[in-house]
Amino acid sequence: MRTFLLMAAAALSMSAASAADPAVGRTKANMACAVCHGPNGMSMMPNAPHLAGQPAIYLVEQLKNYRSGKRAHEVMGVIAKPLTDAEIEDLAAWYSSLQISVQAP
Repeated sequence: MRTFLLMAAAALSMSAASAADPAVGRTKANMACAVCHGPNGMSMMPNAPHLAGQPAIYLVEQLKNYRSGKRAHEVMGVIAKPLTDAEIEDLAAWYSSLQISVQAP
């Protein structure tokens, strides 16, 4: 029974994630996030992290934490406060869809 519940929860989680729209997230990111995090999620500012390639589940959790005040940051608190769950999911879908590559020196 426990295995079934875990599988059902995973399926619901995947269907919710698939409902997110990266194109909508990209539009929102260009309006609200690109100034600090860069137009493609690669920040040029030393105090703003790169968002490109981050897992969607991580981005969703952090944006919800900023929105609720659980995670404090002067700018991100203001940016995240008005975001809906759907907007957060779309933003996470956009940034997680970006692929980055790393080259060793």
